[in-house]
Amino acid sequence: MRYKLQIFFILLLAPFLGMGLACAQWPPFSLDEMETLALQEEIWQAEADRISGQLLHLKESIGETRTATENSYQLISMIRKDAHQELLAYEQQHARLQDLVEASVEQKRASGDMIELVLANMLGDPIGQTFGKNATIKVYSLEEAGYRGYMAKVKLHNLKALRMVLAGDKVKSKGETTSAAARRTGAVLAINAGGFFAHEGNLVPLGATVIDGEIVDFSNITDLSFVGFNRSGQLVGGRIETKEQIMAMDVLHGASFLPTLLQGGKKQTIPPAWANTRHPRTLIGHFENDDLLFIVIDGRRKGWSTGVTLEEAQEKLLEFKVRDAYNLDGGGSSTFYYDGKVLNRPSDGAERRVVTNIVVLP
Repeated sequence: MRYKLQIFFILLLAPFLGMGLACAQWPPFSLDEMETLALQEEIWQAEADRISGQLLHLKESIGETRTATENSYQLISMIRKDAHQELLAYEQQHARLQDLVEASVEQKRASGDMIELVLANMLGDPIGQTFGKNATIKVYSLEEAGYRGYMAKVKLHNLKALRMVLAGDKVKSKGETTSAAARRTGAVLAINAGGFFAHEGNLVPLGATVIDGEIVDFSNITDLSFVGFNRSGQLVGGRIETKEQIMAMDVLHGASFLPTLLQGGKKQTIPPAWANTRHPRTLIGHFENDDLLFIVIDGRRKGWSTGVTLEEAQEKLLEFKVRDAYNLDGGGSSTFYYDGKVLNRPSDGAERRVVTNIVVLP
């Protein structure tokens, strides 16, 4: 029995003993292979460390990106909030400006209605009216106001309706009558404009003359007043000494004579040489609502009209609710043309050739 147990244990342990002998006889890895494995392990460890570092750096970058994104969101939120507040402020300001514009328009409309009422009470109904796409023109006789002459009230709808024209479109010329200038340009209304003098057989403008925004002549400006229209169709003028002053007023058309009669609704001083003398007059100005007026009063015609003094003109213009006004070339030059004919009676018995005319297209 004992012998059988020994044989059983020997058989039981035999596989393990065989495996041990085999391992002892043939080792699973050689020395070189062990070194190679060790080297590969080092390489793998280094690669693992590198990847770990990259992962750590990526994690840090993700954190920084998240922080930057959060900051960006905060900044965008602040910008949106500021933009919203600015938009609200703009809308409020725009609304206020719109209210002011509407109030101004309403004020001008009311002022215009008042002026129409004043003129109707002082002059009666218009003797002629033109309702054009460029301008609305109403012409009144001044007889009811005690003068032989005419006034045109002009509301511009288009700045192109208003022009200053040189005789023959030249600075130096033989001159051109007001009616000829009107017919040549297709105007429905025209009056003579700036002063002039004779030089070497030609007529030359006095002072400063502006045509289509260009200063075409600038000389002998001493003691003269300049009057013109800016690019908004508003009447501008006064005493000038330099071309830069004209440019600063953004003048589109203008001419020179004297004196200035009203500025801002206030009488201006009449030069002694011009004071209290009666002559035919050509006047230009604008009402309190910015509508323009053109006036020609006859004179030097016995039994018809002796003319008007500039002081009387100032008083009458204020009664008409005129804010700014200027005296243009008068005497034999004074001519009022409307709807195809000359309405007034020029003191020379016929139209005089002049160098500049103001025309209004319908």
